[in-house]
Parts: sequence; C-alpha cells; structure tokens
Amino acid sequence: MNSTGAISSISVAVGDFNNDYRLDIVVVNNDTGTIDILVGRYGGFQNQTRYSVGTYPWSVAIGDVNNDTRLDIVVVNLGSNDVSILLGYGNGSFEDQKRYSVGSYPYSVAIGDVNNDTRLDIVVANSGSNDVSVLLGYGNGSFENETKYLVGSSPQSVSIGDVNNDTRLDIVVANEYSNDVSILLGYGNGSFQNQTRYSAGSYPQSVAIGDVNNDTQLDIVVANLDSNDVSVLLGYGNGSFENQTKYSVGSLPQSVAIGDVNNDTRLDIVVVNGNSNDVSILLGYGNGSFENQTRYSVGTYPYSVAIGDVNNDTRLDIVVANSGSNDVSILLGYGNGSFENQKRYSVGTCPYSVAIGDVNNDTRLDIVIANSWSNDVSVLLQYNRGAITYEMSLAPGGGSSLRCVVIGNLNNDTNLDIILANYGTNNIGVLFGYGNGSFENQMMLSTGMNSHPISIAVGDFNGDREVDIAVANHGTKHVDMMLGNGQGKFAIHISYEIGFDTPPLVMASGDFNNDARSEIAIAYDGRDHVDIFVAYNHGSFENQTKYSVGSLPQSVAIGDVNNDTRLDIVVVNGDSNDVSILLGYGNGSFENQTRYSVGSSPQSVAIGDVNNDTRLDIVVANYLNHDVSILLGYANGSFEDQKRYSVGSSPISVAIGDVNNDTRLDIVVANQGSNDVSVLLGYENIVFVKQMIVVTGNDSRPQSLMISDFNNDDLMDIGVINSHTHNIGIFLGYGDISFANQMTYSTQPYLSPCSMAVGDFNNDSRVDIVFVSCKSNSVGIILGYGNGSFGNQMMYSTSSSSSRYSLAVNDINNDSMQDIVVANYDANYLGVLVGHGDGTFESIMLVQLDYGSNPFFIAIGDFNNDKKLDFAVANNGTDSLNILLQTC
Repeated sequence: MNSTGAISSISVAVGDFNNDYRLDIVVVNNDTGTIDILVGRYGGFQNQTRYSVGTYPWSVAIGDVNNDTRLDIVVVNLGSNDVSILLGYGNGSFEDQKRYSVGSYPYSVAIGDVNNDTRLDIVVANSGSNDVSVLLGYGNGSFENETKYLVGSSPQSVSIGDVNNDTRLDIVVANEYSNDVSILLGYGNGSFQNQTRYSAGSYPQSVAIGDVNNDTQLDIVVANLDSNDVSVLLGYGNGSFENQTKYSVGSLPQSVAIGDVNNDTRLDIVVVNGNSNDVSILLGYGNGSFENQTRYSVGTYPYSVAIGDVNNDTRLDIVVANSGSNDVSILLGYGNGSFENQKRYSVGTCPYSVAIGDVNNDTRLDIVIANSWSNDVSVLLQYNRGAITYEMSLAPGGGSSLRCVVIGNLNNDTNLDIILANYGTNNIGVLFGYGNGSFENQMMLSTGMNSHPISIAVGDFNGDREVDIAVANHGTKHVDMMLGNGQGKFAIHISYEIGFDTPPLVMASGDFNNDARSEIAIAYDGRDHVDIFVAYNHGSFENQTKYSVGSLPQSVAIGDVNNDTRLDIVVVNGDSNDVSILLGYGNGSFENQTRYSVGSSPQSVAIGDVNNDTRLDIVVANYLNHDVSILLGYANGSFEDQKRYSVGSSPISVAIGDVNNDTRLDIVVANQGSNDVSVLLGYENIVFVKQMIVVTGNDSRPQSLMISDFNNDDLMDIGVINSHTHNIGIFLGYGDISFANQMTYSTQPYLSPCSMAVGDFNNDSRVDIVFVSCKSNSVGIILGYGNGSFGNQMMYSTSSSSSRYSLAVNDINNDSMQDIVVANYDANYLGVLVGHGDGTFESIMLVQLDYGSNPFFIAIGDFNNDKKLDFAVANNGTDSLNILLQTC
C-alpha cells in the first residue's frame, strides 16, 4: 500500500504517464494543497546533473582528451567564443571547466587525432569568422593555442574523417551562407591543405561522414535547412567527391547522423527536423541511395541528434535534443529501422547539442547535452534496468484549494497531461507530461475573479479534433470553454451564462448524440437531476469577419482616410501590386475594397499627412522597383495616382515621422538588398529627396524599422531589425538631417529577428522594444533606459511551429498596461502576451484563425467604437483580411 500522507484526498485519476504500458495514479489532496503522482518505472535515465560552461554553449563532443581511459566533455560556447573542457572522473561527474579561445561565433566541435600522436585534438567551426580552429592536444587535457584555416561562409558544422585514404584525418565543414561543404585534407602533423568546396543544398546546417555505399571510401551527408533535404556526396577515396544527390526530409532539418539502424550492414541516415518536430529515417540500400523517409515525432524544435545503443540490446537507438521543449527524446530501436515512441527527459534551457558515451564506466551509454540559454551542460546517467516504484508530490501553489483533477493529451505528443481545478486561485492548472512520469511546471489559465472552478471536463467541443477544456465555476455559475490548438495552448476562455439556479458541482463530457463533438453533463449542488448541454457552434473567441483584398497581402495600416471619424483599413498586396482601401462604417464592418496600383512586389505600407493638407496619404515600399509610392488622399476615401521616389535596393519596411523637426513628415525606408536605411525629407512642394542613407552593416539585411524617441530628447530616432547580423540597430537623431552611428544590440545569433515594435512595457515613460524571432518561436523584450541604450533581452515563447511573424503593441485589455499581439503564419493563430506593467508578461494566449489563412500582418484599432481594441489581420493564404472584434 502507498500512502499519500494526506487526510483529505478528494479526486483521483488514472493513466499511463510514462508510456511504459503501466497505469499510474494522480491524487488530489485538498488539505495539503498538493497532488501526488505514483508512477511505476523501469530502467531509464536519472535526473540530470548540470555543469557550468561558457556563454551560449552550442555544440558538445565526448572523448578521452587526457588519456586516463575516462571520457571527458568538450563544449563550444557561441557567446564567449571559446571551448570548455570538462575532465571526467570516470564516475559520471566532472571537474570544473577549463576554457580555450577560438574564433568568432563557434557553432560546432569535433574531436580526433589530427596529428597522429595518439592524443585527441579539437576542431571547431567558427560561423562568424568563416574558419575552423584546430587545437592540438598535449594528452593531459590541455591544448595548444588555436590555428585557423579559412572555409566557406558561416560554417555551421564540422566532422573529421580520413576522406582520401592516407591514414591522416581530414576536416569536412558545412557552410550555411555559401551553400557548400569545405574539404581540408590533413598532412598528418596537425596542419591542413587549403579548402576544396562542393555544392550542397540551401543553407546546409549539419554534416556527417560515413561509407554509405559500401566501397570502403568515406562519403558525406549534409542536412540542408532551407531546402528541406539532405545531400549525399559519394567519395572517390582520394579526397574528391561526386556531385550531390538530394533526398527530401522534414521541415527545417537541423542535424544529421549516420548509423545502421536496421542491422543490414548498410548505413542509414537520421535527420532531426526543427520545424516539423520530428526525425526522418532514410534506410540505405548500401549503394549510396536511400529509401524515402519515415518520420517519428520528438519534442519541440529539435536541434541535434546522436545515435547509439542506449539500452544494450544490440540495436541502435536515437537521442534528440529538443531546444524548444528543454528536453531530450529517446527513441529505442527495434533493429529493423523502426522505433518506439519517444521518451523524454528534462535538461537545461534551450538544449542545442547532444552526445552519447559511457561517462561513468558502467558499460551503459549516458547522455551529455549543451544547454545554450542556461550556459551549462546536462549529464544524464543511465539507470540499472528493473522495476522501480516511487511517489512524486507536486505543489500547485499557495491558496489553490484543489478541487478536481482530470487527465488528457492536450498537446498531441502522445503523453498524458494533468489538468487541475484551482478553486482558491480562480484558475486552471495544466501540467504537461514528458512521457516519463515527470511533468512541466504548471501553466495557469484564468477563469476570472471569484469564479471558483470546481469541476473540469475535456473533449473536442468545437469540432477541430483537438482537445478543449470545459470548466464549471461554482462562484459565477458559468461554464468556461478554453479551446485548444493541439500544441498545448488555449484561446482566451469563452464564458457561457447557462443560467444555473444553483452552483455546478461536477461535470463530465462525451459525444452523447453522435455528432462528432463532445457534449457536457452537469450535476448541481442541492439538485436531483443532471443537465446535458449540446455544442451547436465552434465557439470562436472573437467574432471574425473576412473581407477580400488583393493577392498576397503583406502589410496593414489603419487610419481615418475619409474624415468621417471612423477607422478605415489600408492593405498592401505583394502579388497583385496594389493597395486595398476598406472604408469603415464604425460598427466593425467595412465596405468592399477599392484598389490602387503601386509598384512591383510592395511589402510595407504607412499612413500619414505627408503634404500638410490635413488629409491622410499612403506611402508604400516597393521591393522589386527599389522605390516608394506616394498616394495623396482627397479625404473622401479616394486617392491620386501614385508618385514614385527611388530609395535603396529591395525596400522592405517603411515608416513616417518628422525626423528633422521642420513640422513636415519624412519617410524612412529599410532597404534589405543594400543593407541601409533611406531617409527622404519632406518639402512644402510635396517633393521628397533622398537626403541621407544610414548604413546598417555588411550583410545585415534590415527587415523592419520603427521611428521613435529612444533617448527622450524630443527628437526622432530610428530603430531597425537586422535579420542576418541578428541585432537591433539604433540611430539616434540630431534633429537636423543627420544621425549618430548605429548602436547595435544583439538578439543572440540564432534568433533571426524579423519584426519589431515599440512601447512602454514597464511604465517608466521610456521607450522599450519588442522583436519577434522567426527561428526560435519566441519574442524578445528589451527595456530602454531612456538615454538610447537598452538592457538585456527577456524571451517569451510563442509556441511551436512559429514563423513569419508580425507583431503589434497596444493595451488590449484596458488595464493601462501595454500588451503584445503576434501573428503566426504557419500555425494560423494570433498570440496575445498580456503585460503586467513591470516589463514582464503572462504566458501566451492563442486566438485561432481559419486553417490555411497564414496570417502575415496584424494591426490594432477600435473598429466598432465600443472602446475595446479589435484586430485586423492580413492573411497570405486566403488573400483576405480578418476583422476580430473584441467581445469581452
């Protein structure tokens, strides 16, 4: 018998939390305010032990670098431009790190004896300096200073092997920006020949070496991020290679490994796909060609993969580092090329690299992870196999007064999750399961003040085949509906006033009428009957009205263009080369569009009175014509034909403001192709002159800009997102026609910022910046000091499968604090980050849009004059504009 230690256990649920085909138990203890989880376990991995390394560790390798027969750890640190060496004691623990300088932005590390002295050496790929560092080992755990060799542009991955059969190790590097691999043949003394390069796919991210066609010559396999495939280059055995053959894999492949996963003596390929959250298995025919992929789900944004026999059954298994979910997935192999469902183990923050080895000399493979954001490595030692039963207690928080527990799979990861009714704190707690019997920290979903949730049911209440949550609130006598998107996120709740005479006591769900949607059964406190409530509609969070616009809408601006005190909408259409004008009725509805021609591939639009006639005008950035279009307004909703003014190459973002204090609006444009910003000063005769160009840096590819006063001197400054150099540039204005040199603030090299907005997020009357990352499913907040400088960034998750963002800032919930709204292109939803007014935000809340809508841009305004802010969303996928009116 297992005791929970509580005297008031009021709710229980049963499920298999760790996917071992054994039922586990969760119990709610009302008196102690805890839940107990009793889990039956078998052999797996212990909880992690973590060791500090440098800043932003990015890649890890394992080897015996001091010749003591004990494995050691080598880590490259992207932020501090060095490698950390952690010598192993042979019992699974490690000495404190020693660090050695390498090149700029080191991305990848490999270990091998490159000078044939029986001592392991280190090779590092440096993305920022476009070279590799070679550190020769002394055999005692220390190393010589680096020697550098040039490779291609932005090297991402390095591997070592003898590709020309001369018994000397050579270096192979994947170069992201030059779309090729570099081969550096070794002389056997630690030095290398100049590189030879071979074309690969688009944005190669990872390289592995092995004999994939059984001719005893080493071949090369490369994972290509942007073309979603792998390149196979068969070797001739003399250091040269055939042209690539490519095979499709999942979305955004990040890492590749080679091994014989089906025991047929032929090497196979394993690839992790960052955007589709899975691994691709390509079984080899043994002649250099491969079967079509088979895919298996892993965690969120997987970034690295390793292959080894982790359960000692002579079959290769797969280990994946999941950067988005902060864990590792282990897929045990059946030995025939297929694999069990993943088991996941928590590690540090943003794990970016994984390696496998027996670090405690017990003949069982252990796992080492480099955690980029927590600046450490995690070591997971393998348990002895055999049944273990233990009890875990989780405390949801003070005052929660737990009332109910249910179990369901809320994020489609095949793992059961726990949902709790927190009566005392007026919210629902969700604990996502890792599938190993452990759970994430509780995510809170508010049910409203004095709601006192007492019972929960889960089901598909809106017919989208995803699990939703229904909550019966004892205090308000309402049922709240929280609609899930299948990724563990839920739309802001919808409250249904069903009209209970007495408070609801218990609730259950099921499809009682066979309509493929769940109904709700509710029993009441003090009543002798049960009510059944049937779902008749999809219960969307806000009313959505769709309006047709042009082809491929890219940007939206809002203003009163016909002087009737009602907000109108202007949409720029990238494929039909025009703008759509939708005049508002002031009740949340709009007239059908009127369209005006602009330049080729317009990308961005802004509204302002550029000729001082009190009528709003339109300015558009034309990407392919390298100019801007100006359409002067007549104040009745119609506009003159465009006038065009040249700017830099490939203008992608436009803003309007008075940058030289002459009371006339000027135009500022970010030019992606020429890596600069154009400033066009306005004159009385409505002529604009390209008065100044400010440079954003070599290969910076500016993506988005804003005009604001960043240093509180009442003069307009410019902020710009530099997508390729991964930073935000600030140009402080002098109030005439000139600007200070650019100050840059790093957004961390892997984030790929693509859009920005400004606001005062901590109520200190200073301008702060929010940017969205297209590569890491997150937004970053940078708080301003009011003098043109900024603090460190804070990151907030925008959920998985995120890409091509737009964002907007405003006070969405009328609490006098700035909130953030993000448009997610791939997942078809809006994300709302509610601000606390101190620079921090709640976890993201989701508003689901139509499947395939692909929202590209969002703007905010009160379209129906009810003093509640509404959303206008430009949808690339449906060539439409969605209007979402806020109802509560």
